[in-house]
Amino acid sequence: MTIVSLSFFVFVAALLAAYFLTPARWRWAVLLAGSCAFYWLNSRWLLLVLLGTALATFGIGLWIQKIMDAGAADLAAHRDELTREARRERKQATKRAARRVLTLGILLDLAPLLFLKYFNFFASSANTLFTRAGAGARLPILNLMLPLGISFYTLQAIAYLVDTYRGKVRADRNPAKFLLFMSFFPQIIQGPIPRHSQLAGQLYEGHDFDYGRLCRGAQLMLWGLFKKLVIGERIAIAVDYLFAHYQRYSGPVVFLGVALYGIQVYADFSGGMDIARGVAQMLGIELELNFRQPYFSASVEEFWRRWHITMGSWMRDYVFYPLSMSKAFTALGQRGRKALGQYVGNRLGPFCAMFIVYILVGLWHGPRWSYVAFGLWNGAFIMLGILLEDVYAWMRKKLGVDGETFTWRAFRVVRTFVVVSFGRYFSRADGLRTALSMLKRTFIHWNDLSFLTDGTLLTLRLDTANWVLLLLCVIGLFCVDCVHEREISFREIIARQPLIFRWGIYIATVLAILIFGIYGPGYNAADFIYQGF
Repeated sequence: MTIVSLSFFVFVAALLAAYFLTPARWRWAVLLAGSCAFYWLNSRWLLLVLLGTALATFGIGLWIQKIMDAGAADLAAHRDELTREARRERKQATKRAARRVLTLGILLDLAPLLFLKYFNFFASSANTLFTRAGAGARLPILNLMLPLGISFYTLQAIAYLVDTYRGKVRADRNPAKFLLFMSFFPQIIQGPIPRHSQLAGQLYEGHDFDYGRLCRGAQLMLWGLFKKLVIGERIAIAVDYLFAHYQRYSGPVVFLGVALYGIQVYADFSGGMDIARGVAQMLGIELELNFRQPYFSASVEEFWRRWHITMGSWMRDYVFYPLSMSKAFTALGQRGRKALGQYVGNRLGPFCAMFIVYILVGLWHGPRWSYVAFGLWNGAFIMLGILLEDVYAWMRKKLGVDGETFTWRAFRVVRTFVVVSFGRYFSRADGLRTALSMLKRTFIHWNDLSFLTDGTLLTLRLDTANWVLLLLCVIGLFCVDCVHEREISFREIIARQPLIFRWGIYIATVLAILIFGIYGPGYNAADFIYQGF
């Protein structure tokens, strides 16, 4: 049951009815039952993996909270008897004890993900090394199934434990409610990755029925369906064919396919987010925003602040900051300043932490070396942008370029799109060798633009009418993003219009999805791209 299927909308309608007909104090239980049913319908017995992770995380969270509370109570009871140094030592002892439990919890949460998603990757890589070394040892390649949303709920669980350790949240004491936090069905497939402090209270509270909120949620769902089925799935037809037969095409066509893939991922992923947020909004729950017009970014760094926002903030808070502020990386920076000077040395520790972050970002997307290359490509351009920031400023000054003009901003946006698109070779190609082969082919006859008039585009399984429709839809998507970039809510604009006009837009959107959407026999809508991550 995908979230673009008719059965999903029947499921949502039934859940909404049950939720609002149930007394407020038990509405969380309806959400829990619905979330578990949704997961069972999609993954059957793999639900046990989610239950195991939730139970382990719940128990470890209580254990950490108990240690922290006991330490605080002991300190309060003996505060007047202890010297400042003794109080500091007791605090550190409590932190060390809690940190050991936290480490255990993180390992327990990571174990299913590392085994089910990455065992075969590491086994095949090790087998390649064994073969090259002439060794006879071989690791088995297992037939493993990946639970739905495991990459998302694992990070969610780790964030909860770390926040409990840091004192940002108190551990949940109701295992059933905590399971709801871990399994809430709209976001289990592809995020966003929520924090306990942001989502849990909303889930546990029984929200009252609100017609206006129901309409706004339905609007968001319709927009998500339009992006997914009309734009994303239509682009997928051409992109899938091109990546499978890239040897037949010249460099500009190959790059066009990669650029289209970037738009496909955006329509697919943000469309899925809109559907998830729309369903949650109808229930009275606000999920975190995961996209903020990423293709208006003026640098790769800004792009990753706007793209998959919750993933970026998770990596920042739970990997980058702890690494960059650790004793080892601080010492690395000190040695770097002595050897390389202040400018480079001050950035050495953070850059090494960022290097690790983007390797993890790549591997999080999938167990392939091409994904590692994808992470390193983006990380390298972010680091170069930071390192050469003063050089760029000097060059702009020398060339008399006004950094505040629209043309300069437009140039930077286009440049960022091109750089990010080149990174897509690694995230879309079947493997690292294929990605490098496609990159090489991109520069063959790179100035040949005859494909625009000689019918080459029609060989990508889309006829002229579909290309025109796709172009119009992408322009429409761009216009809506322009409105949102100016911090104007498109839904609020529609809500202020007369009733007839509003319903005209709704009916037109539904008809557009039904008429122009790619679905049905022979064209079943594909799973969401990030669902596979």
